Amino acid sequence: MARLILFNKPYGVLSQFTDTRSPTPRPTLSAYIDVPGVYPAGRLDADSEGLLLLTDDGRLQARIADPRFKLAKSYWVQIEGNPADADLAPLRKGVLLKDGMTLPAEVARIDPPPLWPRDPPVRFRKSVPDCWLELTIREGRNRQVRRMTAAIGLPTLRLVRCRVGEWVLNGLAPGEWRQGLV
Repeated sequence: MARLILFNKPYGVLSQFTDTRSPTPRPTLSAYIDVPGVYPAGRLDADSEGLLLLTDDGRLQARIADPRFKLAKSYWVQIEGNPADADLAPLRKGVLLKDGMTLPAEVARIDPPPLWPRDPPVRFRKSVPDCWLELTIREGRNRQVRRMTAAIGLPTLRLVRCRVGEWVLNGLAPGEWRQGLV
């Protein structure tokens, strides 16, 4: 039976077990997960937080990470600005990025989610409002959510993945993990 791990990746941690490209080593998964034979199914950028799935099963890894399967991934996104619903319409239709049109996303304004403090904290500017969105995509381009919100004039301040398919972040503090059901 396949092993699946649900991990709450902290800000600043790489979605890999080693850092061979940086002259100054950065935090990696090896500081948090000491389970042999598991590998990330997909990735989160170092400056993104939240749910990262790891598995020891190649087929499951492909089903989670491969864009062909269009597995829904949901994010809590703190953006700069105070958009009206009409301002979010381009996200629902698809946004033109340098690497082509995105698939339509599901997006809704939400109350600030119950999150842990981030270290370092998100910059705060009195003169610039911010708000939270829940955004769901079904592809996984490099820095896609950040590029989508920037393309409509709403830069991302904080990005937390809260769901991948049926698996959810609920109850995991940053750096914690638990076994998941396959």
